[in-house]
Amino acid sequence: MSLNEERAGLPQKLIELDFEDGLRHDLQMTKTLRIDAVTGKMQERGWTQAHLAEQVGVSAQTVTNWLKGRDFPRPSALLKLAVTLGLGFEKLVDSGASSEPIIAFRKKAGAKTTDHHISKARGIGQLLKPLVPVLPETRQLRTLITSPSCEYGQLRKAVEQTRSELGIGQHAVLSYNHLIGQFKKNAAILVPVLWGKKGNHENALHIRLPEEDVTFIFLNLDVRLEDFKFWMAHELAHVYTPELAGTEEGEDFADAFAGALLFPHECAESAYREACSQPKSALIGVLAGYADHHQVSLYTVHQQVKRFAKQAGLPLLPMEDKTIHQVRNSTAGPTVSDALFDPAPPEAKNYISIASSVFQSDFFTALERLVKEREVGAGYIQQILDAPLKDSVSLHRALAG
Repeated sequence: MSLNEERAGLPQKLIELDFEDGLRHDLQMTKTLRIDAVTGKMQERGWTQAHLAEQVGVSAQTVTNWLKGRDFPRPSALLKLAVTLGLGFEKLVDSGASSEPIIAFRKKAGAKTTDHHISKARGIGQLLKPLVPVLPETRQLRTLITSPSCEYGQLRKAVEQTRSELGIGQHAVLSYNHLIGQFKKNAAILVPVLWGKKGNHENALHIRLPEEDVTFIFLNLDVRLEDFKFWMAHELAHVYTPELAGTEEGEDFADAFAGALLFPHECAESAYREACSQPKSALIGVLAGYADHHQVSLYTVHQQVKRFAKQAGLPLLPMEDKTIHQVRNSTAGPTVSDALFDPAPPEAKNYISIASSVFQSDFFTALERLVKEREVGAGYIQQILDAPLKDSVSLHRALAG
């Protein structure tokens, strides 16, 4: 099974959802159609209710019932309606403010999060809701950063407290297991995915369901190991500051926290002092040594050393960001998927096993229960994982046993 293969024609296909009645009921409980949006699109096209019904493949009476609020479309009809009218999920459906999924993509210069990204992610969030009742019970006592700030001193204090809670010192290497354990402790469900090479902001997707008090974090395994650690730390910051998720302030704090958590003040000071004792030609080598030891990117080390120097009123090391990028991009480091799967791409059962064991994720355990107990089909898996239908069929077969 190739979980990375291209998806031909899927943008228009959104949708081969085959939920049984029980799951369909879960999805319909709190939602109503935005009637004005539907009728507005009909007027633009000069369509009658009968014509819309023909396009969607339902009876005219069914459309009448929708527009009068008597009934809500079945999932397959709802998604056909969205495609037919060219309306995103959030423009077509009113889910109520308290139940609307909160979406966070990492802010990245030159990589814009579009309305399409947000709409698609909210649709995934709504479809994730039926998974929540079959997840294990979660802890109510969670770690929170109550006064998040990017100011150097306050950020340093937050990092010290976090590392202390993890039982590691400021000079210690923060491992992937430390991060994974924190997600599990704080009711954040990791969903490792194989999305291939993506734009930076698309390598992680944070979906918080406020009404259910559960967070799903999709992490693309097809990225460099050191970048993956930064993504994880960034997402952990969102988990610690749920009220900021989906805001510009939240993205700024998450980036600042991730860098400081992975390479704290004490490490940055040591790297700066050592670099200052070396000739200019050896500076990058010094920082690269620290990056390798801490399993983070050269860019992360460089940025943290720069922030330390600015805070301490010391001269910056004579290195430009573009030079760091050039050095870093001159070699292609291994990806997480390379490290986890041999051979790659993995078979469905191997992928599920690794996702569940390495990442301590209950996602596929819950999904298996839905497949077996509620008889949901491959279309549902296709939608919530944003995966090719062929791969979703393979996953469904593996989960169905």
